[in-house]
Amino acid sequence: MSKQDLPPGSARLQLADGIAVLRPETAVFEAMVTGWSHQQMARNLSAGTISAQVATIRRFQDFCEVEGPWAWTPAMADDWITELRGIHGLAHSTILSYQGALRHFMDYLLDPAYEWAQQCQDRFATHPVQIITEANSARHAHESPGDPRKRAYSTDELQDLCDTADAQVTHRFQVGAKGAMVALRTATITKVAYAWGLRRNEVRMLDLTDFGPNPRARQFGRFGVCYVRYGKPSKGSPTKRRGVLTVPETAWVIDCLEQWIDQGRPGFDQATGTALFPTERSDRISNGALSHSFSELCDTAGLTDPGLDFHSLRRSYVTLLVECGYDTRFIQEQVGHEYASTTSLYTFVSPDYRSRVVAAALRAAAGHLPERTNRT
Repeated sequence: MSKQDLPPGSARLQLADGIAVLRPETAVFEAMVTGWSHQQMARNLSAGTISAQVATIRRFQDFCEVEGPWAWTPAMADDWITELRGIHGLAHSTILSYQGALRHFMDYLLDPAYEWAQQCQDRFATHPVQIITEANSARHAHESPGDPRKRAYSTDELQDLCDTADAQVTHRFQVGAKGAMVALRTATITKVAYAWGLRRNEVRMLDLTDFGPNPRARQFGRFGVCYVRYGKPSKGSPTKRRGVLTVPETAWVIDCLEQWIDQGRPGFDQATGTALFPTERSDRISNGALSHSFSELCDTAGLTDPGLDFHSLRRSYVTLLVECGYDTRFIQEQVGHEYASTTSLYTFVSPDYRSRVVAAALRAAAGHLPERTNRT
């Protein structure tokens, strides 16, 4: 077979025949990683997915401290996962992701089409084995493995959060503190994330140009639609785009957003690009900085329940739309869920809402009952 006929990622495309190298173990490992990257690109996986997968492989190699994948064993994988869970406290979903990367990498090395097993046998007198099997891999506990404590904010909690955010802005302005604009940015991000049901990365990646009018709702002006360009991708796919329509129940956020754009954002030196939320040192706020500022806000508001986090704003948005009677398909499209069952996991309707539904059903049923006549 000529090299032109070899599949992307083949060992013979990555290693030069008959050429000795100073450190063969390092050279072969790097060739394996490069070949696997090419194989994943041929599968049309996104650059972000490939980079994350490769980073996992390098992290495991550093943990093992052995020559390379031809010396890896299932016991090493078990020890690594035990450390990640016991010491670093990684989530179940993260463990699944790491194990998946290891499994796919070993499948690639063991596939005869890529000839890596033969290369290892010829060079090191041994060959790779699959280190993630049915016996030592984490299980998908349910369709959406996550913390069951996670929930939406109640109406009172959401009000406390927004009131605290506004109070911090007012206080810092009054005392002339430097962080007034930072507090305004945190308050605006919180409200925007809730008002359009956005994920953390979706809201931080917003640009000034990511809003537009809705011809059927002209009362919202230039903020009738929020165009999300960095929606959560499916595995191996690019980010998903969607348009989130502004609903009357959260249209109050428009005044907050206009205030930020006109008065808050220009106060940052880095506000020279199009990013909606810049920082003092960069043109766009990072996920880490956003998480830190939001965590401080929650602590100040006394909202320290482990079931509440930034994503709870999105859960609250879904719950709001459900309680306001919006069609389930409309809600699914608004938040960008592929399946309606996923949207249902985000719904945390209040006891008062459930009571109203039952009362309405009883009234409707009573209306269909035949009238009782008095007997003499």
